[in-house]
Parts: sequence; structure tokens; C-alpha cells
Amino acid sequence: MQHTNLIFGILILLVLIIGCTYIPTPGELDIIANRIHQKVLTIDSHTDTPLRFMDQEYRLNERHDPRKSGGKVDFPRMKEGGLDAIFFAAFIGQGPRTPEGNEKAQNHVQDIIDMIHKVLQNNTAIAELAITPQDAYRIEKSGKRAVYIGIENGYAIGKNIGLIQKFYDQGARYITLSHTRNNDICDSSTDEAGPEHHGLSEFGKQVVREMNRIGMLIDVSHISDEAFYDVLEVSQTPVIASHSCARAICDHPRNLNDDMLKKLAANGGVIQMCILSAYVKTPEPNPERDAAFKAFRQKYTSFDNLSEAEQKAARQEWYAIDLQYPPKLATVSDVVDHIDHIVKVAGIDHVGIGTDFDGGGGVDGCYDVSEMPNITRELVKRGYSEKEIRKIWGGNFMRVFRKVQEYSQK
Repeated sequence: MQHTNLIFGILILLVLIIGCTYIPTPGELDIIANRIHQKVLTIDSHTDTPLRFMDQEYRLNERHDPRKSGGKVDFPRMKEGGLDAIFFAAFIGQGPRTPEGNEKAQNHVQDIIDMIHKVLQNNTAIAELAITPQDAYRIEKSGKRAVYIGIENGYAIGKNIGLIQKFYDQGARYITLSHTRNNDICDSSTDEAGPEHHGLSEFGKQVVREMNRIGMLIDVSHISDEAFYDVLEVSQTPVIASHSCARAICDHPRNLNDDMLKKLAANGGVIQMCILSAYVKTPEPNPERDAAFKAFRQKYTSFDNLSEAEQKAARQEWYAIDLQYPPKLATVSDVVDHIDHIVKVAGIDHVGIGTDFDGGGGVDGCYDVSEMPNITRELVKRGYSEKEIRKIWGGNFMRVFRKVQEYSQK
């Protein structure tokens, strides 16, 4: 350890003395990046890993091969990748906006939250539920992994605003207001039907105010541009985009344009860089993959009417197609191109990391959680300081988290 510390100190001294003219060797970059990665608190603000262990066969305390099982996250690989804290999303796809549909969605999200708690109860030696910003630092010092809960898609609350408090009391700390289709809260950025509310609905404005009141983070990923601006107008606290990218680099409606990035910065919020390849870089044509997934969607026209066993079979079929016809992935360098752009437009205080692992996230060089140090390595290679990397890997997100909770305690 003393030898490693000495080498690290010498490398930093060289950089300071020689300045920009000194280019570290690949080995030196590894030493610097690994040291920084281990020192700073690292948090991934969005993963869909509960989709994996909901079938109770994917054990988080066992190491998996992502190119065989498909799973991108487990506790052994979190340790390998130096990831200290993670958000597990209780995800619900958009279904019928009826009393019956809303009840089914609520129950499904409740089941996922219960399963997260169960998994943590079964792994107390290696992981712990986190509910405050301070918890991540405390849990990290104990050598465990900190697990937060988020809810992806406000459809989970239907039209029952009281469910926000209920889910908060069970550990949920953010709600992504919509997903791929419009709901009763707001419009989605990708609903083929087009805008319904032209931003937030009146109910959606109530939802934002209630989330402010109780200290729930507001997640603007997936929502339409109009809804984004409405949220910033209504919210009294900074907001997050838990897994989004820069639209100027990859022109996708899921990403934030430069004006949105500037407005997010003015709000004091943070965009958590998503590493889902299609949001990072416009994908090259892949006819076989497209045809396979088109056939899949035709076969499973509605997941809402499937039994639990049928849903499990559908998930496995989806994963099998993804493995059989892999897309050409964007790279870690492409990911950091987005970070560079966001820093240029919004500032270093307004960017973080939200991979979307197990929801499609993964790029060449950071295909699963074990490879997350490669992002740090690329940041070091481009000249980011330890202070800046600390902000990107968790400091910025935690600042917003604290502001949101402080507002609710006034």
C-alpha cells in the first residue's frame, strides 16, 4: 500500500510540475484512475436490476456473466467495479389508465419494492438499504453496498396522490414521472400518439408539489420537453434526470437539448449520464435485430394480460434476442463526449452517472458494473481532476438529494 501511495504521489507531482505537456502512460493512467475511483463515492442513479431478480432465480450475491445470463449488476461485480451505491428502479410499463389498470400497476410496484427489501434482508453482510444522502457514505465506510429505491413511471400512483407518501415511507426516493407513453401526470417524450397534456396535467402539478413537500426527488428522464419546462416552473427544489444524455451529441427525444441543460443548471439540478448505447450514439442499421424485436412485440402485444409465468418467459425471450443479435455499441469514449458537452453547457456541478443497466444500458468498455472504472479512466485521460470526478460520480447527485430533503424539513 505504501509503495502504491508513493507511485501515485510521484505521478500527481509530475502532472503538477510538467503540466499539460506531460502525458501519462497507459499504466500510469490506470494507477491514477484506480486510486481516484476507490477514493470517491460512486453512485449509479438508475438500474433496472429488479427486473432480473423478480423471477427469484437471479441471485444478487452470486457473480454472473453478462454475456450469458445478460444481467449487468450483482453485488460481487459492484465490488469489483468499485460502485458504492446504486438505485434499483421499481419499474412499471404504461398500461390502461383505468381503476383496474391503476390498481394492478400499484400492486406490481409494491411487489418489486417488497422484493428489493427481501433481497437486502437476505444479504445483510454485503448490502444495506439507504434512504438519506448520508447513508451512502456511512454504508460505504462499512464496506457494504448502499441500495436506494426509485420508482420508474408515475403510472405507479395512478390518480392517488397519497401513494407518493406510501412509497416514500417504504424507501422510494425518486419517481420518474412518466415512461414511454403519456400518463395522468404528464406527456412522455416518446409517445407516438403525441402530446396529450402539452406538459404537466393539473394532477401532475399537484404531484410535483407533493413530491416537494415530502422530500421525494423529481425525475425528468423520459418526459416530454414541454413537461420538463413545466416541472422546472412548478418545482421548488432542484430536479434530476436519472438516466439521460445530451441531445446535441445524439439526437434522440429521450435526451436533453442545450437549452434544457442550461435550464436544469439554473434549477440547480443534475443530469445523470445514461450509457444505453442508442441514447449515446445513433445506432447503425441492424435488420436482423430489428426484425427479431418486431416479431417479439407482435407476439406480446400487451404484457398486462400475461400471467407471471408468461411474463417470465417473455423476459427470457427478450434477453435471448438481445444476446443473439447484439447491437454495435457506443464506447466509453462516446459516453465521455456527452459528459464533456454537458460540462461545457451546464457546468461541472450538473452531471452524474445513471447507467440504465438491465434496462438496456451498457457500452463497449463499460458493458456491466464491473467495468465502471473505465469511465473514471477516460475522465482522467481527458484531464478531469479528482475534485471534478468526485462531483461526477456522486457529489452532484448528493447535493441535489440533500437540497430536496432540506426543503421538506422546513
